[in-house]
Amino acid sequence: MKKITLYNTLTRKKEIFKPLRRGRVGLYTCGPTVYNYAHIGNLRTFIFEDVLRRALARAGYRVRHVMNITDVGHLTSDADTGEDKMEKGAVAEGKTVWDIAKFYTNAFLRDIAALNIRRADKLIPATATIKDQIALIKKLFAKGYGYETGQAVYFDVSRFKNYTRLSRQKLNQKKTAARSDVVEDPEKRQAQDFALWFKRVGKFSDHTMHWVSPWGDGFPGWHIECSAIATKYLGQPFDIHTGGVDHISVHHTNEIAQSEGAVGKPLACVWMHGEFLLVQEEKMAKSAGNFYTLATITKKDVDPLAFRYLALTAHYRSRLNFSWESLAAAEQSLARLRDFIGQIQENLPSSQYRRSPTSAVLKRYMQGFDKAMSDDLNMPRALAVIWDLINAYHKSPDEFDTAAVRTLLLGFDAILGLDLKNIKKESIPAAVKKLVAEREEARRQKDWHKADELRTQIHAAGYELEDKPDGPKIRLLK
Repeated sequence: MKKITLYNTLTRKKEIFKPLRRGRVGLYTCGPTVYNYAHIGNLRTFIFEDVLRRALARAGYRVRHVMNITDVGHLTSDADTGEDKMEKGAVAEGKTVWDIAKFYTNAFLRDIAALNIRRADKLIPATATIKDQIALIKKLFAKGYGYETGQAVYFDVSRFKNYTRLSRQKLNQKKTAARSDVVEDPEKRQAQDFALWFKRVGKFSDHTMHWVSPWGDGFPGWHIECSAIATKYLGQPFDIHTGGVDHISVHHTNEIAQSEGAVGKPLACVWMHGEFLLVQEEKMAKSAGNFYTLATITKKDVDPLAFRYLALTAHYRSRLNFSWESLAAAEQSLARLRDFIGQIQENLPSSQYRRSPTSAVLKRYMQGFDKAMSDDLNMPRALAVIWDLINAYHKSPDEFDTAAVRTLLLGFDAILGLDLKNIKKESIPAAVKKLVAEREEARRQKDWHKADELRTQIHAAGYELEDKPDGPKIRLLK
């Protein structure tokens, strides 16, 4: 196995990754709440997690990837207050919560497919594990962590030592019921205690999604689902748990408390978090109304993979400011990368498309790429290595084994995820080739008027020309 270093939020430092089982990695990633479309800030986190999974595979590990789908219990405040997001979404659209969950789960799967994000090995809706969540809550009662009020079942954070060790907040900094529309449960022992189970009473008396439990008819809190699903499919402890930085102070802190409280073992060894995507230097969020979806991008005829490329230009632990200008620049870079792959394919006979050994001159590029990836997934540095290689090839192509260059770049793309292997040499229609030949003859005769007319005809046929010293290059119009 290749050595890989990852930043662990729990310890606040980079660590050489050491799996619990040789050659295998258990990876849990927090999934979407399916009451609306995922915005591209959410999708940035899923791209980071996909790169992590691909990097682990390149390092030689067999990865078991589990992700939840939140289709119940996530309230409009992450701290267990406000309305249920699923119920609110259903009312807004005049549909059932079940229809909402199905529709937006499918929308999420379409988005990640468009971004070439690999689907988790296990994609588990919260509603599919209600029995497991109830069983976990029972364990917490048996260990003295759970208590019941007239409105809900809570986790007593005062009983759990080092409750805030992930966030490193002081307990009194964790506020609840800060908004005027929130009614706090007066029977809670501490304001920071979080809900394990909501009863179907009071503001939730008409809640559509509900199940029988030892504490009455109701539904689970948001945090308990991830603990139940992760432990069921990965065991406890497992290797890596990921999510966005907004999960650190509440969701992941609560996951650790309830999982470790119930089982008496760590939940995960390494905790990793992706930073925010900003819009005009502010966090992108549905609640703020400043969010874009992937459909917002594709409606502007931008390839979704241009957004994936943009996400790769910043380290996952660095904030990235989104703008249409930065997306356009990413699209241009992706086009240049694709053009290069297409050009070197044109220079290879079909017999050379098979895997080629990496030549000695390419080894330093391979080492540079792997060094960047093993340094906490440093994708900006990895991209720089790729462009160094391309520029060097353009400068002195005779120094390179073209087949080996292609093989190496496609190997890098196993992590990039830009689908470069499917860049194919275009089949230019005979009629268009004839127009190109006639234009070249007109240019040779210095008949510039006729040459311009022929270029217009070629453009009308759906192709564009670029005049190069070695002859015209033709490609499909975007």
